[in-house]
Amino acid sequence: RIREEGKDSVPEHPYLYETDVEISLVGGNCKSPVEKFWNGSSAMYILQKATHNEESDSMEESRADDAVYASEVLPKESPGPLALSVGRAKQLISLYTMVQNPNMTCLGVSDLVVLPPLWARCDGSDPQHTCWIGAEPLKAANKVTGLNIYTVSCDGPTADKTRFANLEELKMEHKIRHHSSVVTTKGFAQYELMAAAAIEDTTAESGSKICVDITWNGVDKILETPPLTSAATLNIALESGDPRSPVFQLYRELQFLLALAEGLKTGVTEWPEPSESESALQLVQEFLTDLKKKLDGDSVFENKNEAEKIKCDTAAVDSCIKSMFGERGDLDFTEQLWCKMKSVSSYQELIDCFTLVIKSLERGEIQPWIHQGSSSFLSQLIQQSYHGKVEDVSLSGSAPIQMLLEIGLEKMKKDYVSFFIGKSRSSLLFQDYFISTSVDLQEQVHRVQKLHHMLEIMVSCTGLLQFRHENLFPLTQICMKYYKENPLNEKHVFQLPIRPALVKKFYQNDNPEIWKVEISSGHGQKEVKTTWQVSTSAPVELGTANNSGLFCDSTVNGSSEERLYFITMTQCSQVQFT
Repeated sequence: RIREEGKDSVPEHPYLYETDVEISLVGGNCKSPVEKFWNGSSAMYILQKATHNEESDSMEESRADDAVYASEVLPKESPGPLALSVGRAKQLISLYTMVQNPNMTCLGVSDLVVLPPLWARCDGSDPQHTCWIGAEPLKAANKVTGLNIYTVSCDGPTADKTRFANLEELKMEHKIRHHSSVVTTKGFAQYELMAAAAIEDTTAESGSKICVDITWNGVDKILETPPLTSAATLNIALESGDPRSPVFQLYRELQFLLALAEGLKTGVTEWPEPSESESALQLVQEFLTDLKKKLDGDSVFENKNEAEKIKCDTAAVDSCIKSMFGERGDLDFTEQLWCKMKSVSSYQELIDCFTLVIKSLERGEIQPWIHQGSSSFLSQLIQQSYHGKVEDVSLSGSAPIQMLLEIGLEKMKKDYVSFFIGKSRSSLLFQDYFISTSVDLQEQVHRVQKLHHMLEIMVSCTGLLQFRHENLFPLTQICMKYYKENPLNEKHVFQLPIRPALVKKFYQNDNPEIWKVEISSGHGQKEVKTTWQVSTSAPVELGTANNSGLFCDSTVNGSSEERLYFITMTQCSQVQFT
């Protein structure tokens, strides 16, 4: 019934079975709770202990008593899911197996359908600390020929490496269990590179992470360092706005641009705090005065100094990437004006600044230069001033906010394009999408946000991992392709295949976040696997009750330098129906 009702869309709420079991159908975009140790079918049943409202009241007091303990041991999203006893989980797996067995004619199931895999969450109360039991149908055409039965056990965390398995013993145990004479081994390791590259004080709340996944064939020993012949994939998830980033000033500039866009949309604008030094109005006055002097020929030697001042104001960058993200020296009048006005602290100050500019244009006191193709309203007024006539402008309502937003957008687009084309020498394949003016201002701002997120990624890989053009180029293309087809998503993990040698110096003396060996035998549907893994984070969610058996033997070594690991073992058995 659940399968039928879930054909069109995944059911939002779990189903109750025999008063004590909740059954959920997980699929589509839902996060799989077993993805860390099983990568099979996208749709599956998840079974766990039912939560009853009448139980919740009686549990409140005990939960309050355990609050301190829970805050130290359990993840932040507690209360978590409730687990079944191992005996109850095995009973449910047996029922599922019977229903899928075509030989069980006594059940009277005439139209046998292949059900999604089933996973039951266990409380680890048995000696093996079983945390999951799963069953996956084996199919030939549209018929079930057997089942893979999985058992996942977890222990730890521990720093005691004597509790780690011996590879030869694991291989022998697999051979005996599956009556196989030949086994193959495959290794997997994940290393955190952001920490290894010495980013200090990284907060736990940050969603930024740069790690490398490495796989190789032929494992010789537990926790061995991957050989350089391995296949490696760099995983990058980066949140913008880190104050330590070399492009943090550009990020702040973008935040003001976003505030203007939001103000244009809602009618309420959040202005920056007034500057402790010169106000935006003072900066604009000085800027216009300098331009008037230059027009009069009074200050022919100040041009270089002004250009240098504007350059420094454009972006504050670290010396490690100055060669890649250099300051633009071709800022036109509207871009220089944006650099002065991005510190404007009120709507009235905004009007006062534009009033000064427009009056200078009307009087012919300045003849500013602008980039060809500039399409902002202020650029149109400047072009009119070339002919001695400037139309009347009403600086009321949202008009001045839109004027400032337009010149900021044009300036920042050129900043990003200067990097992606001029510095990283990326293809123009998707650039038209990011700098297009054929969409409304809100969408243009959204696309500039995407450009900034890509820039943060490139700068991090350049500054932390010393990436060169040959590595940045494919990464840029991957980011551009994703952002041409998807909205801004700073949680997205960008993946780049690389050679392990490129990042080896960051992980060769470091402990892995995850290290796993997969022992397998057989081929096709006859293939069976045993997986042994250590990880620095718990591979299973910890529930709020009935999890007394999980991690009960946790030990913490006296030395804080020792890495604590959870140990996870996944074993597979096959049941053949034909």
